[in-house]
Amino acid sequence: MNAGNDALNLLEGDYTITEFRFTNGEKLPELRIHYRTVGKPAVVSGEIQNAILLLHGTSGTGAAFLADGFRSAMFGPGQPLDASKYYLILPDSIGLGASSKPSDELRARFPHYGYNDMVEAQKQLVTQGLGVQHLKAVLGTSMGGMHAWVWAEKYPALMDGIIPIACQAERISGRNLLWRRLITTAIRSDPEWNNGDYRTQPGSLQHIYPLFLMMVGNAREFQTETATLEQTRAFLDKAAALIRNNELDANDLLYRLEASGDYDPAPNVHRVEAAVLSINFADDEINPPELGFIERAKSSVPTGKFILVPASQQTIGHQTLGKAIVYREYVAEFLEGLPKR
Repeated sequence: MNAGNDALNLLEGDYTITEFRFTNGEKLPELRIHYRTVGKPAVVSGEIQNAILLLHGTSGTGAAFLADGFRSAMFGPGQPLDASKYYLILPDSIGLGASSKPSDELRARFPHYGYNDMVEAQKQLVTQGLGVQHLKAVLGTSMGGMHAWVWAEKYPALMDGIIPIACQAERISGRNLLWRRLITTAIRSDPEWNNGDYRTQPGSLQHIYPLFLMMVGNAREFQTETATLEQTRAFLDKAAALIRNNELDANDLLYRLEASGDYDPAPNVHRVEAAVLSINFADDEINPPELGFIERAKSSVPTGKFILVPASQQTIGHQTLGKAIVYREYVAEFLEGLPKR
């Protein structure tokens, strides 16, 4: 642990949930949820008062919030998530990082989970594992932002506010569903997949995974990175190397892409009681604003604040979520004015 981490009071641990029952009826005798905490809990009358839950995206872990693009803009003195003021909880969701996932041992025999299962495990970590009975806020990026909407609907009394970033309060559909299905279909139809019991990563994944990388970027960045045939070949080879080097597992990816199948907050979003700060980016190819989802959520949550950050030299499509300097002032203002419920 380096000096910077010491200043953040960074700690890591594992919380084991025994006999975890998934929504589909499957069970695991032990479900491991890995987590990090930043800062220290402020306890008043036996209750932790300053906890904020940070939830990562589909391709990340809790460590994503420790990357410089987020950490340097958010965790310092006087910054929105000041580590001397807040107790920040950064879990690895089911299927990712050091939490239980298919590639640990069970492969395709791992229980099939959805976003509701991921959120339930997060809730048990927070309330039972860490003893936090109320959160000041739930902040999530991409998949984590969708989890924040689920939190607000499933456990309305557990938080004062939610900050979903780079996501929509709508079920996965259109291009967002299509790219996911293209990848999962390629994996399942590859003879090397062998129903999940492959010896090496299925070869098709090397060729289809760049589609995901293309979706999370923006046109300007890709024009720069793949302006020539040589650059394009280098980009594709670098993506394929992730698969060849087992840095990305096919079963793990398949499971977490299919986990979004139960996400559909729109019918009940009008019931959200927590304060809402929704932040999206105009050049986000996964969540294009022209679909009108932001306006629909606004009409359902009239007291919410919905920010659409214009495209600029500072934005990089969906991946702008990692450049917290672009949107940190909105987060600071929201948390400063957030009433306790």
